[in-house]
Amino acid sequence: MPELKVTADHLKRDAYLYVRQSTLRQVAEHGESTQRQYALRERAIVAGWPIERIHVIDRDLGKSGSSSTARDGFQQLVSEVALGKAGIVMGLEVSRLARNSADWHRLIELCALTATLILDEDGIYDPAGFNDRLLLGLKGTMSEAELHILKARMRGGQLNKARRGELEMGPPVGLVYRTDGTIGLDPDAQVQSAIRLVFEMFERTGSAVQTVRFFREQGLQFPRRLRTGANKGDLLWAPPQHSRILQVLHNPRYAGAFVYGRTRTRHRPDGGVSVVKVARVDWQFVMPGMHLGYIDWERFEANQRRLADNAGAFGGERLSGPAREGPALLQGRVLCGLCGERMGVRYSREHSSTVPIYVCQESAVRRAGKICQTVPGKIVDAAVAALMIEMMTPMTLAVSLEVQRELEMRAHETDTARRQHVERLRYDAELARRRYMKVDPDNRLVADSLEAEWNDKLRRHAEAAKDYERRSKQQAATLSAAARQRILGLAEQLPQIWNDARVDFRERKRIVRLLLDDVTLIKAQNITAHVRLSGGATRTLKLERPLPIAQLRKFKPELVATVDRLLDQHCDREIADILNRDGWRTWEGKPFSLKKVAFIRGAYKLASRYDRLRRRGMLTTHEVATRFGIAKTTVYEWGRQGLIRKCYADSLNRGLWQIASETTILKGRGGRRSSPPQATPITAQPPE
Repeated sequence: MPELKVTADHLKRDAYLYVRQSTLRQVAEHGESTQRQYALRERAIVAGWPIERIHVIDRDLGKSGSSSTARDGFQQLVSEVALGKAGIVMGLEVSRLARNSADWHRLIELCALTATLILDEDGIYDPAGFNDRLLLGLKGTMSEAELHILKARMRGGQLNKARRGELEMGPPVGLVYRTDGTIGLDPDAQVQSAIRLVFEMFERTGSAVQTVRFFREQGLQFPRRLRTGANKGDLLWAPPQHSRILQVLHNPRYAGAFVYGRTRTRHRPDGGVSVVKVARVDWQFVMPGMHLGYIDWERFEANQRRLADNAGAFGGERLSGPAREGPALLQGRVLCGLCGERMGVRYSREHSSTVPIYVCQESAVRRAGKICQTVPGKIVDAAVAALMIEMMTPMTLAVSLEVQRELEMRAHETDTARRQHVERLRYDAELARRRYMKVDPDNRLVADSLEAEWNDKLRRHAEAAKDYERRSKQQAATLSAAARQRILGLAEQLPQIWNDARVDFRERKRIVRLLLDDVTLIKAQNITAHVRLSGGATRTLKLERPLPIAQLRKFKPELVATVDRLLDQHCDREIADILNRDGWRTWEGKPFSLKKVAFIRGAYKLASRYDRLRRRGMLTTHEVATRFGIAKTTVYEWGRQGLIRKCYADSLNRGLWQIASETTILKGRGGRRSSPPQATPITAQPPE
């Protein structure tokens, strides 16, 4: 008899009854199984244990037996056995104690070491005995196999329904199950508007970050439906996060498709569960057109390609990336004509401005090789921009009208979303008012709480209404008649607008990306740019390579000749003024100054104005005084009297005098002469 295995040593210790049901639904609906487990106490009483020493552990009701990590009751049972407090462990069957062979054999090992018996519905077993231990091991293996069989059956039925597209899965916000079991759009108009606005803004901006920024700038909110908790199913509205917008854009359910196998669950060693995203090529079932969606499948595919282009990964997954703030017009669209790899962008400073340089460094980065080529972006960007303007000129009127329609549509969408938000808050305030009016006024504990809730709802509604009025006025000013007229003026002002410094670089890049796919660059004697337009057409541009900086800084021969000619009649300062007046500029585009003219004289060894006048016979003040035997002050006095003419004076007060005739000087002095005149040649140059 099995009872013969119970000894006095076993009876000195306590009896433990372990009760478990796999799910809470089984606890609620399968009461008979629970009663059978509690009835095992009678078996312990019959075996000799008093009722007060029979402990029931039922803390694991509603928990699966596949693992012991989350089962506090099972952990308590194992601890009592390990401490030698248990004389017998009871369970209706092995599957109640454990569905995992590792947990089951660990319990058997502990029972064998502490001489603890195990009781189930079939009898009492001594784990220290070989036959009983073998039988218990077989029962544990069968229990684990039974669990796998049950899971396989459930999994097979699940896959069969998924294969037909009939498996019910929680739809994302904006989609709901109807009474007939099909999926449709959420009847809440505000929810629909928010979802549609996400796809519309991503279509316009091409960036999830810009979509989030638009919602933030416009003060718009995005819904989220609670999946768990006491308020399960309720909608919460909050400003959207970048991750939330990405979830919406990546979810194929919004395109009306049934998809199964996007994620997989893995059990961690600590007992938790991690969710792993599966690559799109490994999705098990993809069935487009199964229900109504917010976008079609073609648009979903285009969105995925654009998101892949915007990805920050390095390598083949990254194509062009989103349009950035830098001035490189062809960012992400340039291919190397030598190796075929995509070229990157570097920036340098030139004339106090940032200029791009396209660099092919794939070989240097991946194979420790050399850089293929570097191409100056300022040359290529200007040529491609001119090509874009040439292509867009015939369609500028249509583009202008489309821009106007786009602004009006965007204003209508944002106005609708804000108006719906105000309407929802008004309804919440009205609902709070009705709740407050229905409460007994004497029940102040409830009335005060409902009154505070009503006041809070009224405050939120008033703030939303005020914000709606303010933003509506701003939009009305944006779409005024004057604004429409400016938009229509794009047809004639496109080149000026394109080159306007106030136009953001990202806007130019987006226009370029709409019109061309890529540009292949080859730098040889000249720069060759093969432009591949959207649709397959190609254009080839031949561009001159920029001159080296040494040649750029070199003054033009005609400028040097002009300075040489002007030195005969003018000083350095006067020459600088004449050059600036005639439109001459330095290689940096700056006007000429006295120092620049002096630099040209020194660099090209041109004689100065002073030296030229000396060669023409002009006399210094000292030479005039010596020739006529007078003091220097007398020379200056003659200059003031007009007897001689000062034709040159520099910053050092060095003057050159022109003497027209000695007779004139003698007449001015009354025919007196102090000393014989020296044989200094007198220039016949007429006065300047």
